[in-house]
Amino acid sequence: MKKKTSLSALSAVAALTLFLSACNTDNNLENNENNNNTGNDTNNQNNEQNEAGEEAFNLTIFHTNDTHGRTNMYPQLITTLNEAKETYGEGLLLDAGDVFSGTLYFNEFRGQDAIEFMNLMEYDAFVPGNHEFDLGDPEEGHSELAEFFQAAEFPIVAANMDFSADSSFDGMIGDSISSDAEGGTIYDGIIVEHEGEQIGIFGLNTEDTLHISSPGEVTFNDYIETAQDMVDQFEAEDVNKIIALTHLGYDTDPNVGNDLLLAEQVEGIDVIIGGHSHTQVEPPTLVTENADGEAIEPTVVSQAGEYGQFLGVTTVAFDENGVVVSSDGELLATEDREPDSEAAELLAPYTEQIEELQNEPAGSTVISELPNPRHGEDGEEGDPESVRANETALGNLISDAQLAAAQSVEENTIMALQNGGGIRAPIAEGDVTIGELIEVQPFGNRLTLLELTGEELIEAFEASVYDTPEENGGFLQVSSGTRLTYDSSEEPGQRVVSLEVDIDGEYVEIDEEETYTVATNNFTATGGDDHAVFGAAYDDGRGTIVGFTDWEMLRDYMAELGDVDYHVEDRLIDLSSHDE
Repeated sequence: MKKKTSLSALSAVAALTLFLSACNTDNNLENNENNNNTGNDTNNQNNEQNEAGEEAFNLTIFHTNDTHGRTNMYPQLITTLNEAKETYGEGLLLDAGDVFSGTLYFNEFRGQDAIEFMNLMEYDAFVPGNHEFDLGDPEEGHSELAEFFQAAEFPIVAANMDFSADSSFDGMIGDSISSDAEGGTIYDGIIVEHEGEQIGIFGLNTEDTLHISSPGEVTFNDYIETAQDMVDQFEAEDVNKIIALTHLGYDTDPNVGNDLLLAEQVEGIDVIIGGHSHTQVEPPTLVTENADGEAIEPTVVSQAGEYGQFLGVTTVAFDENGVVVSSDGELLATEDREPDSEAAELLAPYTEQIEELQNEPAGSTVISELPNPRHGEDGEEGDPESVRANETALGNLISDAQLAAAQSVEENTIMALQNGGGIRAPIAEGDVTIGELIEVQPFGNRLTLLELTGEELIEAFEASVYDTPEENGGFLQVSSGTRLTYDSSEEPGQRVVSLEVDIDGEYVEIDEEETYTVATNNFTATGGDDHAVFGAAYDDGRGTIVGFTDWEMLRDYMAELGDVDYHVEDRLIDLSSHDE
């Protein structure tokens, strides 16, 4: 068992600290320049001895994360993995979540295509990310995620996730920790034997999944408390080499947690293989101090970017007590490799179906391009406006399509609302294809009607503009006949100046005492993107899923228009920036 206060552990940390202080720190990640408790040891991982002259155990981890439906990348990933094994030898292969959502492959095959390639690659473990819960249905649960799990020939690790209340996963939940883990079974953690050593692996997903996806009956526990419990359980089993497979984000919002905080706050985790923030961590980051600047046993933190563009390689050397004494690693670019021939043959029929769908005419023509502006991310300069902070022509179009569909079912529906985070791509000028529309709304959300008081509607719009002019996925685009006036210079929660709807050609104020029927997608209606007012109303029995799918509503509405010419038209007015 690893001794947290042993002389060998402390001497290893001390030796490592002296070595790091002598190293040139130019290799540190730019996005971690101000984090003075991290460093990178670039010793050759194939060394047979550690700094104390004792024999070291060397572990290689190959890893991926956030592939997001890029099934077409697997043939090159497989070639990259095979080449990496020739260089580094055998190792563990882990995926840190978000296989689901983002492409036509996913919309058509719901992950069943990806799992075929993951099985071919022989992953050792997978942690679900937040997007694995995108297909959650308030009534039917997660049947498609359960099918994905069932098809997996590797175990699912999900220590801070509780699937027991969703009957979709009946018969799939295993022991807390298993040393004989089976494919398609959900565990808190697993123990795998690699080159004669016992390696513990457990999984964590961001607790923010509750707000940014549709987990339904699946619940999430505190990631720090869960991680500490898992470390204690593994050490009780005399396992002293522990990997946290996480979908928390490298250095994301500390309010919801991230990998660097996990490394600082839970001693005993040796390696964190992460996802969620799509960060290219090269070389791996080594955390050697806690938040108070006190020396702790080192933790290696890695992540491999996004979309299957890289295979991550992380190499770690342990001393006889299971303490990390050195680490190294790299990201291998898959675009530099030729596709594996067997995998390319498996991919071909999937791609043929996608191309047919991609190129199918949608029956409409866009007269003027419909952009989907976003502020810059990761230091990049972006658009001054954003679909998540400002009215957009595309947001107007989508909301109008939803209103038309809603009124075909309930003619008294007064407005439709589309969360900006659910609009994922622009539409170019010219003839429109089905593929384009699915890329705009890739989640397959369904139209939902809500019964809300005027007071609740105003409260919902306060949540919508809470972060403006900064971005927020819950920022609401609105349908024609709705006019929101707000002032982003006022205190959050006190920004709505007026909410009006068009009645017989004249705008009138919403009556806080009246009850109205509004339409939105099922994700937003059930409380997604922090729309607690909507979620409470739905839970109160005031929500009805109508069943129209988002991109299909858009297709039908645009086809009816034929020529589509949409613009911004002051449906959403911010007094602090509005031109008089």
